[in-house]
Amino acid sequence: MFLLNILQQHGESATAQSTPAIQQGAEAAAQHGAETAGQVAQAAGHAAEAAGHGGGHHVPWLAEQVNHLFGPAVFEMQKTIMPPIYKALKIFGPHWPGEGKTYDQYIASGELPIPTQIVMFSVVVLVAVVVLWVLRGKLSTESPTNRQQSFEVGVEAIRGFLADLVGPGGIKHFPVVMTFAIMIFLSNLLGMLPDMISPTANFNVTLALAITSFGYYNWIGIRENGLWGHIKHFAGPIWWLIPLMFPIEIISNMARILSLSIRLFGNIYGEEQVSGAVAGIVPWVVPALLMPLGLLTAFLQTFIFVLLSMVYLGEVSHHDGHEHGHETFGAVQSHEQHAH
Repeated sequence: MFLLNILQQHGESATAQSTPAIQQGAEAAAQHGAETAGQVAQAAGHAAEAAGHGGGHHVPWLAEQVNHLFGPAVFEMQKTIMPPIYKALKIFGPHWPGEGKTYDQYIASGELPIPTQIVMFSVVVLVAVVVLWVLRGKLSTESPTNRQQSFEVGVEAIRGFLADLVGPGGIKHFPVVMTFAIMIFLSNLLGMLPDMISPTANFNVTLALAITSFGYYNWIGIRENGLWGHIKHFAGPIWWLIPLMFPIEIISNMARILSLSIRLFGNIYGEEQVSGAVAGIVPWVVPALLMPLGLLTAFLQTFIFVLLSMVYLGEVSHHDGHEHGHETFGAVQSHEQHAH
């Protein structure tokens, strides 16, 4: 109480002495505020202009050009399609961000009719098609080139994993699994190029890839075992544990979507952020030294996604190598822990 009384008396005295100074400071601040009002308005204009280029996020030149050419037409289609979808599903938000806006207003709010990740993934698809078309035209069994031999190493590796994890009939899944491998690996590498962003650094892309893998192996399970046989797969081998095991297995199966998508997104996004931060601090030499680490991350995350997809296929396929698939899955989980 003694200390509080001293502080209170000192505060009243200080307030009385500082009142003229406060008044003078207020007058000076008002005058200074009038002088700087124009500067504040100008800064706000610059902020609005920056928002029009991605809301403070870097938008690659290619994405800007694609939206400049096709954005208005796509925006007009979205004005018809998107509002009913938002109102029906009610999981993306209360309303579509472009509702009631013109194209210029939509761009100024930081949105793009054709998102950056769509443009980047389209680039990956185009590059993959061109590269595979060129390689296919130069295949030779008598005198294979170094590029062909390198590509064959990857092909044989995928075929070997399919035979081990899925069984003798696993080769029929090769087109889907190899497509995953090529698209994810090229997507991961794209961010290493100047003014490019990895599509897999966006959660929407990795979520779409995970849902595709999830839907494919469950469809294979239903096609090979029948709907009832696939459902029994989640019940476990002991009948009296079915009430406990069935919900656990269903939740575990659904969680694979988040597991596949978040792992891929988190690692690629984190690698790009770290590389960008280092490049901003030390723009010379050091970023080049980090490129091998980026290459390793791109390869490792592709390998984990594809391998887990094959393990999931092996679980729902009826063959004699079931137990081997579960053992490999345990090894993959251990490997992931060390990788993280």
